[in-house]
Amino acid sequence: MRRAVCPGSFDPVHLGHLDIVGRASVLFDEVVVAVGVNASKNRLFTAEERMEMLTEACAGFGNVRVAGFTGLLTDFCTDQGIVAIVKGLRVAADFDYELQMAQMNASLAPVETVFVPTAPQHSFLASSLIKEVAGLGGDVSGLVPGFVLERLTARIAERSRGA
Repeated sequence: MRRAVCPGSFDPVHLGHLDIVGRASVLFDEVVVAVGVNASKNRLFTAEERMEMLTEACAGFGNVRVAGFTGLLTDFCTDQGIVAIVKGLRVAADFDYELQMAQMNASLAPVETVFVPTAPQHSFLASSLIKEVAGLGGDVSGLVPGFVLERLTARIAERSRGA
């Protein structure tokens, strides 16, 4: 079985993420969407919430599962029998960073990195931008699944009330 991982923070998951996961699911027997769990990072959603949203968002892909991980991604890959890391590339600057990361990962574990160019309609998407636009009252409904939009809107409202 050829198993790949699509790692990220997914805070929140957006349509660009799901495009890459869906395309990876065609290339590999199984895809693990791995949510980085780092308690020291300030996230809008908890790791559990992000994994819940991803599980719902990926339900239509029969060979995709969601898992959390801490520490090195390469250790997670070794533990899970993962042979490839799938990364979406939006712009040339992504390649510069991701190539260096791929080379470091290859030096740590027998894992290859597969770069998938982001679909043009998703090339500008970033979770940080989605949170910023939504926080300022902008319409991000076409950028995230509907159930993510509901949770995002509710969380931003909670934070603005100081909850």
